[in-house]
Amino acid sequence: MELKFGLATPSNLWALDWQARQQTLAGIVNSGFDHVFMADHVSFRNGSGTDGFVEVASLSQLNPDIGVMISIYLLPLRHPLPVARQLASMARIAPGRMIFGVGIGGEDRHESEVCGVDPRRRGVRANESLEIIKGVLNGDSVTFAGREFAVTDAVIKPTPRIPIPVLVGGRSDAALTRAAKFSEGWIGVWCSARRFADAVEIVHNEASALGRRDVAWCHGYQPWVGVDLKSSKKAYDAVKTGMEGFYHIPFEKFERYTPSGTPAEVAEQLAPYIESGCRLFNLKICAEHAEEEVALGAEVVAQLRRFAPAQSA
Repeated sequence: MELKFGLATPSNLWALDWQARQQTLAGIVNSGFDHVFMADHVSFRNGSGTDGFVEVASLSQLNPDIGVMISIYLLPLRHPLPVARQLASMARIAPGRMIFGVGIGGEDRHESEVCGVDPRRRGVRANESLEIIKGVLNGDSVTFAGREFAVTDAVIKPTPRIPIPVLVGGRSDAALTRAAKFSEGWIGVWCSARRFADAVEIVHNEASALGRRDVAWCHGYQPWVGVDLKSSKKAYDAVKTGMEGFYHIPFEKFERYTPSGTPAEVAEQLAPYIESGCRLFNLKICAEHAEEEVALGAEVVAQLRRFAPAQSA
């Protein structure tokens, strides 16, 4: 499988007028990216958030060639049937262009609590939701009684003509088990290349034990990166500011897993993940000036492709 590249929604995109948004998306496609991705939050930290489905639907209509991905969708905060309907709708309006990345969150327990969800139940809710969603999107009538959800004769029509791949994010062993059972790939974040390789092996072994031996796996890595054409310090400062502003956590907690520097330096830092089995990179580009994010991301992609030929076959 060839490497795939996603770019986080440019931070200034929704401040642009309609024509400028279309031009920006065309530029992303022409720069070698396969898709645009965005986070999903209901009320994160200070109340911030982006509805993943609203944004992917909007992005998909700005350019007919761009793929879209929610990464990561906080599935435990929703009921699975409305989510399945949203996926079926996306399969109609952007067939073959969406990837559904799911996870359980956890950086902000209060976000779960204000949605009426016990943070301790997030994993169970995600597992049950995925079982229901996969069933109805396969065209089945689903009856399910679990610890969190119960549905009787649930049906979602029309069934997606082109299935939407599911990728599961998370660093815990439970997330890897979830990926092995329900997904077409695992998405790593804030982990070493060695841990990435170990995680991929765990997913494959557990999936095989479940009888899932013919999956066309696409495992991914989703880093924040700081980039500047000349100055490593400017690149570092940009990603430090961006991450602390979003997560409200000191950058030191992320630093060792956060590449920064020139495009070539960033690619060198990310290359070991290719050897560890990564075939999809979701890049959140931080730059001194927001309007430079797409161009700098394209430079990183061009540099990363140099490491790909034999490994991505």
